[in-house]
Amino acid sequence: MLPIVHIDEHIVAINKPAGLLVHRTAIDAQEQVFALQMLRDQLGRPVWPVHRLDKGTSGLLLFALSSEMAALLAPMFEQGSAKKRYQALVRGWPQDGGVIEHPLARDPELPSAGQTMLASRTDWQCLARFEWPIQTQATFETSRFALVEARPLTGRRHQIRRHLRHIAHPIIGDSTHGKGPLNRKVAEYLGLQRLWLHGLELQIPHPVGGALLNLQAPLGPEWEALSTQD
Repeated sequence: MLPIVHIDEHIVAINKPAGLLVHRTAIDAQEQVFALQMLRDQLGRPVWPVHRLDKGTSGLLLFALSSEMAALLAPMFEQGSAKKRYQALVRGWPQDGGVIEHPLARDPELPSAGQTMLASRTDWQCLARFEWPIQTQATFETSRFALVEARPLTGRRHQIRRHLRHIAHPIIGDSTHGKGPLNRKVAEYLGLQRLWLHGLELQIPHPVGGALLNLQAPLGPEWEALSTQD
């Protein structure tokens, strides 16, 4: 059963587990289980996705309960009316916070050369810093990591993942934009392999009436355990 964090007669929001696709895609054609299908079966009625999370990302995912509501909600994500907040575990010790304004190619799966570059902005803040006994270089017996809060002000694909890589603090577990050897070492150390990115919060006007919704998806216990690692 998918954890439902909000439901009314027009919309439903879930806390999507890491590793679950939102819907069928040619990129992962072998996968047979999807949040869309699971939620439809759980509620016993059709649902319409209005935005997406990457397969590896956990957290807040919103669906409409009719095609009319989907048509109202989807533009809010495209136009920036939906405000999102994420938490990520990254490599290194970043500064206290900042703004990343770095244009991104439209399709992250293709080489950037020749693609349209889209204006993109992410605000971020460092929440905590760790140093763990993980050795990836002969000269250092430990490695540094940090928890970061990210607020994407635009909605480009893989935006947070690509922006954090741009400032040299890639997300741990990111096989596309991160560091493979380090990802494997951290997975072994923590006993868990995942993309360490979670959608914490979504603020959006309700499609009926316009009241501001503040939807939140709590972190899983694996996140709480990070601060106890020695």
